[in-house]
Amino acid sequence: MAFHEIEKSAGGNTVRIKRQLVEQAITYAAAGRWAEAVEINRKILDFGADAEAENRLAKSFWELGELGEAREHYQVALALDPTNRIAERNIERLRVLMSEAGEKTVAAEKAEKAPVAIFVEETGKTGFAMLTDLASPRTLAHVNPGDAVELIPEGNRLFAEANGTRIGIVEPRVAARLLKLLADGNKYSAGITSLGDRDVRIVIREIFQDPRNYGKVSFPTAARSSDLRPYTKGTLLREEEFMEEDLEDDEEDEEIEDLDRVLPTEVTGEEAFEDEVDEVEEP
Repeated sequence: MAFHEIEKSAGGNTVRIKRQLVEQAITYAAAGRWAEAVEINRKILDFGADAEAENRLAKSFWELGELGEAREHYQVALALDPTNRIAERNIERLRVLMSEAGEKTVAAEKAEKAPVAIFVEETGKTGFAMLTDLASPRTLAHVNPGDAVELIPEGNRLFAEANGTRIGIVEPRVAARLLKLLADGNKYSAGITSLGDRDVRIVIREIFQDPRNYGKVSFPTAARSSDLRPYTKGTLLREEEFMEEDLEDDEEDEEIEDLDRVLPTEVTGEEAFEDEVDEVEEP
């Protein structure tokens, strides 16, 4: 729906017009129509300063390869809302990227999004892992929370790819368990929950258990339901923003000091990835 059509259908109601423009901007972003998303978000800003519109505008410019423009709009968003963690974190990501690539780069290809269902907690079937041996900041620049991740076993390592590009390796202790289950027929789906210039975290969900693995739990220690919010928000852009806020920037998260745990320390106990011979190995 064009802007004049929105204005006509809204009967001149400013609040309603703006709400419809926001929905249209999100729809364009979900479809990867970034140039049109830029235009609509600019129209939203004609109504006045808006940190969320600035974030969306920055995202659109980033996807178009206009890194300098993207950073400027994230900076405006942060000035409008100093608690805006999405803007703050992306300014840092852009700083690292621009030091390598300059103010412009190629536009991103449309990313495959992970199914929303994998972000919903299910006891024993869902866990988190950090990636090691990360790709360059330039490669990671077009990877975002919510993107699908393919897990690829190679020898004793479990590689992670997003949008056809290798982005890192699943932390060893998590990989060791999953590699055994994969070899016996299990299948997993994964997606990015958070990333910075030096860290990437993914969620992994068991989507098929081979009969040979009956009784073997992929993620032995379950997260408490109060720690992981069921992830059921609607549109792509909103998914990404909620992912950044809820899963990436939880101020109570502690640093993961070793690679022996899948879930963050506040979600699981120290025993999360202790060897469980009786549970994993058949008698």
